Amino acid sequence: MSSKINVSAPLVILHGDEMAQVAFERILETFVTSRLDVDLVEIDLTAENRLVTNGQAVIDAIEALKQYGVGVKNAGMTVNRAQLGELLAKHPELDGTTLHPLATKSPNGAIRKGIGGNITREDIQFRNLEFNTPEWIGRDIEVDTMTTGGSKDSFNELSSATGIVKLLFVGQSGDPVELHRREVKKGDPWLLATNDIDQVKAWAHRFFQRAIDEKRDIYLGLKDTVIAGYDGVMRAAIEGIYESDYRAQVEALGLSYHYELIDAQAARIVANPPERALWGVPDNTTGRKLYKLVEQLKVHGIPKRKAHVSLSRMSAGGGDQYGSYNAPALEDGILKVVVDGEEKHARHVKQGDPILLMSNDHEAIKDWVTQVFRDASRKDKEVYFGLKREYMEYDDVFSTAITDVRRELAKADTPPPSFMIMRPSRQLIKMITDPPRNALYPAQNLDGDIFSDISAALGGSLATASSIIESKNGTMLFEAPHGTAHDLYLKYLESDGREAHFNSSALIFAVANALETLGEREANAALVDYATGLKAALIDTVADGVITGDLKGKTTDPAAETLVDMQGFLDAVAERLPE
Repeated sequence: MSSKINVSAPLVILHGDEMAQVAFERILETFVTSRLDVDLVEIDLTAENRLVTNGQAVIDAIEALKQYGVGVKNAGMTVNRAQLGELLAKHPELDGTTLHPLATKSPNGAIRKGIGGNITREDIQFRNLEFNTPEWIGRDIEVDTMTTGGSKDSFNELSSATGIVKLLFVGQSGDPVELHRREVKKGDPWLLATNDIDQVKAWAHRFFQRAIDEKRDIYLGLKDTVIAGYDGVMRAAIEGIYESDYRAQVEALGLSYHYELIDAQAARIVANPPERALWGVPDNTTGRKLYKLVEQLKVHGIPKRKAHVSLSRMSAGGGDQYGSYNAPALEDGILKVVVDGEEKHARHVKQGDPILLMSNDHEAIKDWVTQVFRDASRKDKEVYFGLKREYMEYDDVFSTAITDVRRELAKADTPPPSFMIMRPSRQLIKMITDPPRNALYPAQNLDGDIFSDISAALGGSLATASSIIESKNGTMLFEAPHGTAHDLYLKYLESDGREAHFNSSALIFAVANALETLGEREANAALVDYATGLKAALIDTVADGVITGDLKGKTTDPAAETLVDMQGFLDAVAERLPE
């Protein structure tokens, strides 16, 4: 007779890329298939398979999650232009001009929108981790951002009726061409933003010259993978100027240049800052938040984290920049936004100007606020919303949703937890420099992406945080907040698999969360006990000082630490599992 625990319901497994996938396969073998009698619905979400299937793999993942209700997702690559070119060269049968966006873009937003899910990220409560915060007081880092364009100079409003928003372009022909259309309902916020590409280039010249004059290392952060037609256009223009006009000067001075996705770069700079740097964040709404945070850190520093930090990220509506139409203007002309035949706004654009049209779903916003209050009440958390209500009608709808949900909860005799509404910049500063004992920080999609990476990094490592995506209908997807660990994967390949370094804590925790949810749903006490035991074994392993290299020196007793590689860590967790 098998000693495996029988599990009635299938578990959806979404495979990913690079070092994270190497770890994921070993985790599944060590803690799932060898110990449980469970059906795994496995879908290959690697960058290559998304491309080869023309995005069908993403659709399959969404349908599987909706059908079975519980899944675990591994980290996957979002290809840049160079990587896409390499994959297309590997598959000459594919026509790169006819690919569906799901074939090349990040699958994360599509999956969240497909299942209607929002993200909660929070610290895994390791008992003995004590991240040594960097010395930030007086740190010589300056943030440089554009003062014009983008969301700051957007046209945004709330839809007065249900209808179709059309983005039209009138160029040299004089005939309007429809670039994009989307349905909005009454009360839905929408926003049109553009950037003048000549102003972007002028900013780039000032930015690089300032770095040279002040002899600072250069950091540039954008979200070009997800918003390729907007941030990607700006990145291409800025880096083109760097290559042609400034690289030689920068290298001659012994300075360095670093480009990274803004969320990962923000986490790295805050948690492991360079000595002297100029940090370029062209998007002015994001840039102003990070400028204010850095200025605060230079005065007050980063305190030791004694609080349990959770962040809820609004993503189910597909709104914010992540669900946007974004593309460069193909020629000089006029952009027009028309809602059910009525022209709402028009503006001039030039060839190459990046364009972004985004909207959100009022009902999805309301569902998210309800989820925020429900989670905060269940876990006794204070809530700190970040909204730009004073000049953004787009954000004001969130405030309306908060009021509506409060009234509904009051009618049901379930008052919401303690909460405050503040500017997003103040929300970020509070989360990092003055977190209360147990708080939840709700944020829109892009802010949430950046804020959660910063918070996770200050918790010690991106591998020490958990990520839960929950939909209104109960679909649950668990994942790790980190990426694929490209640098570690290259070392793994170069050593023929002998050098395998990766902190698998977040992936183990995600698997345990999914198994616990399955156990609760089918009243399977043995499975629930196993899942909670797996979490305890993970936490006990680190508590005993058995850690991977990324946590070296970050425990309360560094002298007692035992450094192990990826397999050594998995073996140590397995040894501590209850019999």
